[in-house]
Order: sequence, then structure tokens, then C-alpha cells
Amino acid sequence: MFYLFTFLFFSNLLRGNTITVCANCEVKTISEGVNIAVEFDTLLIKKGTYKEYNILIDKPLTIKGDSYPIVDGEEKGEIIRIVSDNVTIDGLFIINVGTSYTSDYAAIRVVKSENFTIKNVVLEKLFFGIYLEKSNNGRVYHNKIIGDAIDEYNSGNGIQLWYSKNVVVEKNIVQHVRDGIYLEFSDNITIKDNTSTDNLRYGLHFMFSNDDVYTNNLFENNGAGVAVMFSKRIKMVNNTFRKNWGTAAFGMLLKEINDAEIVGNTFEENTIGVNIEGSNRIVYEKNNFIKNGWAIKVLGACYANTFSRNNFLHNSFDISYNSKLNDNVFNQNYWSAYTGYDLDKNGIGDVPYRPVKLFSYIVNKTPETIVLLRSLFMDIIDFSEKVSPVFTPDNLLDANPLMKKAL
Repeated sequence: MFYLFTFLFFSNLLRGNTITVCANCEVKTISEGVNIAVEFDTLLIKKGTYKEYNILIDKPLTIKGDSYPIVDGEEKGEIIRIVSDNVTIDGLFIINVGTSYTSDYAAIRVVKSENFTIKNVVLEKLFFGIYLEKSNNGRVYHNKIIGDAIDEYNSGNGIQLWYSKNVVVEKNIVQHVRDGIYLEFSDNITIKDNTSTDNLRYGLHFMFSNDDVYTNNLFENNGAGVAVMFSKRIKMVNNTFRKNWGTAAFGMLLKEINDAEIVGNTFEENTIGVNIEGSNRIVYEKNNFIKNGWAIKVLGACYANTFSRNNFLHNSFDISYNSKLNDNVFNQNYWSAYTGYDLDKNGIGDVPYRPVKLFSYIVNKTPETIVLLRSLFMDIIDFSEKVSPVFTPDNLLDANPLMKKAL
């Protein structure tokens, strides 16, 4: 009985009191509320406009908005900085973050903190949105971040993680910023069910981050889709990369990536579906490549990758190589351009399929020749290369092409 009483006592103590903040309340500003609060109190911010910036949260607190109160930084600097463990920000509308060429001002910055939650927040007129710095074991959930970025040099990222671990980034909408979601030196991050669209550079950008998982996200109409660079053991599952168009655009860029899984994704109407360089031991399985310029473009130094049960549907080029060497395996993929037959009716084409066209090799060497894409002459030289490979890897073929789309 004594232990039950002690547990209930401390549970109530940790729950804390509620301090109401409003224009007509005893506590009129968020900063004042933070100053008088004790650990594990809740600040209930009533509907209204609070012209504040440099709000420092240095103790465990819950900051909860009632009907989305507006926190207006008036472009003077950073708005909320969290330097304590066990802080929750819920239901605020934050606008007018300051812009600086020397400081990465953010609407909400979390510094060296644990067990944080940022949810149901709307951010507009921002520089950086949510910035996690050396902070672990947190959740960034169901936020809407809408920037007005025009140029990369004077804009920031929507959600940024730097030297952070074990964070879940889920169900956020990020638009019109530099990079929608950016990770650097951040491991064991889960990114799921987000929508990252219309951003200047990347919808998602990894640098030197390992053992991360991103699933069921939409990356559409970004400057250059998603970039995964200098990282290991990344799992990319059931995402959609759509309409990332431009002279240097792609659905996904892989550079110096090893031991990754790319499964169940859709790459649709991108200039390049997947652009690969220096990436090894990657499993590509059950992905859909639909109406891209290039479905997959391999730039070199890519070894021991496997491509199986993928659907290549009506791309201008399915596979592009810039080398005669091939150490990758293509097996049991569906190719809409395949014209072979299946006499034994086992669902596997009896004739191997060579997905690399000579014309793609020519375009790599001389981009201007792309204007000849639909010409009869190109069809003839592609056929001749298929019969007797000279410029393309002679062992790059799918020996067991599927007759029907893979499920």
C-alpha cells in the first residue's frame, strides 16, 4: 500500500500544474510562463497573437496551444530554443523566423535534448523550420511546414537533423523550402508517411547517416528529388518519387551508398528514376519505374547490386551504363519493351532481355543526340547492338524476363 501511495504521489507530481497564457490572463507571454513554471508543468497558450522570439525552454515542460495561437517572431531571430529533456510542443502556429547568413535561425530548435515531441505545429514564413541538434529519442509528428524559398543561398531546410539518433519523423507536410528533410550524421532515424513537395533542392537529403529507414513518403516536384549520400544500411520502402523534372533532376540519387534495400517504391515521370554512383551491395526489388526519361542511370563503380521483380514500364531508357564492365545482376524483372516469347508458358521469357540501348550510350557521350530519340535510325542501331554488343556490357542482361508485371 505504501508503494502504491508513493507511486501515485510522484505520478501526480510529475504531471505538474497548468499555467494559462493569454492577453487577459495573469501570465501574458510565453516567455513569462516558461520563467515561472516548474518542471513538468503545462503552459496552455490561448488563441491570440504572441509577438515573441528567443523563447528559451530550459526545463521539462509541455507547451500546448489552444486553437492554434500565433507566435510571431517578427523576423528578429530564432523563435523557440529547447535545451531541456522531456519537452513537448503541441499545436502552435509559428511565423516570421529571422533570416541570417551567419546563424541558422529556426522556428523550433532542439539542442542536446532527449525525449522531446514536436507535434501539430504549423510553420510559415521561416528560415529553418524544425532543427534538431545533437538531440536523441524524440518525435516530430504531424506538422505542416510551408516556406517561401526562392533561392538556395538564402533559404533553410524544413526539418533538419544534425548528429541526432533514434528520432521518428512522421506524417509531416513540407513544402517550398530548400531541402524538405535533411539528415547529417544522424543514425537510426525513421522517416515515414511524410509529404515533401515543391522544394528547391531535395525532398529528402541524407549525408553520412547510417541505419535509417524511410517508408511510405511522397516526394514530388522537387528540384532534384531525394539524395542519399555517403551512408550505409539505409532501407527505402514503399515511397513514391514523382515528377522531379529538370536537366539535373532525378527521383533518387545514390552516391557512395552501401548495403541498402530499395523495395516497393514507385518512380514515376522523373527525368532519371534512380541515379547511381559508387554504390554497392544494394537490393532493388519490387519497384515500379514508370514513364521516366531514364529509369536507372549507372555512372560507374557500382558492384554486387541485384535487381529482381521490378517493373520497367514505358521509360525512354530502362538502364543506362557508361562502362563496359558489369558486376550487377538483373533477374526476373518485367520490361514493357520486351518482345520475346514464352513457348513453355511458365511466365518467363525464353529469350534474355538486354535493357541497355546503344542510343543511351550515345546520349551519354553526346547529349544533343537526344533529339533523335524516336527516329528509325536509332531503332536500327539499337537492334544491331542488341544482336552483337560492342559498346554496352555484353553480360548485362536479364536472363529470365517476366512476361507479366511483378506483383
